[in-house]
Amino acid sequence: MINRRKFYFIAGVICLAAIIWYSISSVNYHRNLQPSTVRMRLSKVDPSSYSTPEDEVIKNIDLEWNIDFERHVVSGTAVYTIKILAASVETIFLDVYDITIKNIAVKTAGTEIPVNYFVSDYVKNMGSKLTIELPTKTSGSLVLSIEYETSPKAAALQWLTPEQTLGKTQPYMYSQCQAIAARSLLPCQDTPAVKFTYTATVTHPKELTALLSAIRVNSTAGRTIYEQKIPVQSYLLAIAVGAIVSRQIGPSSKVWAEEAIVDEAAEEFSKTSSMLQTASDICGTYVWKEYDLLVMPPSFPFGGMENPCLTFVTPTLLAGDKSLTNVIAHEIAHSWTGNLVTNVNFEHFWLNEGFTTFVEAKIVGRLDGDLARDFHAIQGLQQLKDCIENQLADTPALTKLVVDLTSVSPDDAFSSVPYKKGATFLRYLEDLLGGPTSFEPFLRHYFNKYKYQSITSDDFKATLYEYYREKYEKELEQVDWDTWFYGEGMPPIIPNYNTTLADIAHKHANFWIGNSVDQIKKDMPPEKLTTLQKVEFLSKLNEAQNIVGISSEWIALLETTHDLNKTKNSEIQFAFYRLCVKARQFDRLDDILAFINSNFRMKFVRPIYKELGQWSEARDIAIANYNKVKDQMMAVCSNQVGKDLGVA
Repeated sequence: MINRRKFYFIAGVICLAAIIWYSISSVNYHRNLQPSTVRMRLSKVDPSSYSTPEDEVIKNIDLEWNIDFERHVVSGTAVYTIKILAASVETIFLDVYDITIKNIAVKTAGTEIPVNYFVSDYVKNMGSKLTIELPTKTSGSLVLSIEYETSPKAAALQWLTPEQTLGKTQPYMYSQCQAIAARSLLPCQDTPAVKFTYTATVTHPKELTALLSAIRVNSTAGRTIYEQKIPVQSYLLAIAVGAIVSRQIGPSSKVWAEEAIVDEAAEEFSKTSSMLQTASDICGTYVWKEYDLLVMPPSFPFGGMENPCLTFVTPTLLAGDKSLTNVIAHEIAHSWTGNLVTNVNFEHFWLNEGFTTFVEAKIVGRLDGDLARDFHAIQGLQQLKDCIENQLADTPALTKLVVDLTSVSPDDAFSSVPYKKGATFLRYLEDLLGGPTSFEPFLRHYFNKYKYQSITSDDFKATLYEYYREKYEKELEQVDWDTWFYGEGMPPIIPNYNTTLADIAHKHANFWIGNSVDQIKKDMPPEKLTTLQKVEFLSKLNEAQNIVGISSEWIALLETTHDLNKTKNSEIQFAFYRLCVKARQFDRLDDILAFINSNFRMKFVRPIYKELGQWSEARDIAIANYNKVKDQMMAVCSNQVGKDLGVA
């Protein structure tokens, strides 16, 4: 018989264990636990997702959304059709971030069975795991219904007041889900490894228009229905609601924008249909039916976003002379490269962006000639060099084509590398394997083989060998795959580009770099630079370590000589203001801040903020400006700029 002292001791131990267990369980349950610092991969398939697509995959989502501009939330229900791949499952894991779950149920034969669920394992900038406990072991398929509401601070959503729009009378909301922000818009398998169809019924203010990355099925005042019949990954979910109007710019294309700029946009993007046809000639059948453009508010953080049926583009493309419309060619190319054939996770992001940049250059070449194609590639190499030497100087592992994202958010790894280094690799392979007449049929074979699928770099490599082994075996043996995939820095081999157009820009740059102001005035090179040559010229000036005559007078002469103060081309403005920072032109600081406050495109604002942060006289002013405007930025932009300034 146990004595009383032992009894109390054992009881105390049990109580203490229970308290510890409860404390751990409670901490794990809630969203606001401390972020994990353990080096980790969230799942087997995708280091950035808790989902388990090897066991089950979402095949379709039916969305009922209410857009609440007063509270800045999207609320409603998502109904998921899920295919079970494992023999059976007892739990479903989804990704969530700042989402309030109200109810989860399994739908069967006209009834709903409520199920247990909990949210745990929060990781900063990646979100949490939603664990759904099924009432019984389940095989085959199931249908889940989740009632939920987003946070007013959802990373995927930007809410604008009427004052922040061009029209100044109506609010505006839009989404940006790439790379891993869809989990803040809805519970999902937030990985490009999973593709699903979807429908969406959206309730919104009657005076506003709702657009989605799908085909409109029906629309009445305040209620719009869309359907996407082609499987898409979560980051391609997109919505915009605002005072938006359209103009037809082709048989299957419209441009949407606020009334004040829609006609300007229609003229700027008038070549969209010819680009789409050219891309189809290169890549094969266009499967998405419609190709519309939406010109976004200035807070949009990217040049473009390839949402199917509805590409989002930055207003910084409105140069007035179509000089920046290569971005449209890029987004059109994504209809095959990324949207149709997709990287399985963001460690293989070059399969999306490298292929897209490669096809973009092909479109440019078909429309404007091979000299333009090669000049486009040379400009890309210049951007890549700048990125490696500046943005990624402290993280050389992220200069690899195939990166390791263990404990790294895809947003932190975002750079020019997968775009420009990937495109350079593909151009090298094309030149090695018989040129465009040989490589373009391979591209169509590759797109057809993997359409609607998500793949790895090794899948691409295997397909290339399968296609070319008999005819080009010796050439394939020359490819150093390990160096291309896993080597750091610039590409190991630079293709033999025609440098005619670039040489003129570089000649001007070397002249301005190596001469005094008086000598520049006296011996100015006679050639006139095109708009794109000016971009390359200014990029070379920014790259230079020592410019002989750099000063206020030099900057003023540069500005007037090349009419830099008259251009609407944002790439030229960006490069010029970086030079002003380089020259420590404090009297230009107001102009520099005005530029980075006029748009929050990360390509522009991140380098300028980073360089201002390294200028002792301007650093505090830059930080103060950032703190003033950061709430107007999307989360992905404000987070990265804060890190660039060392304040986040």
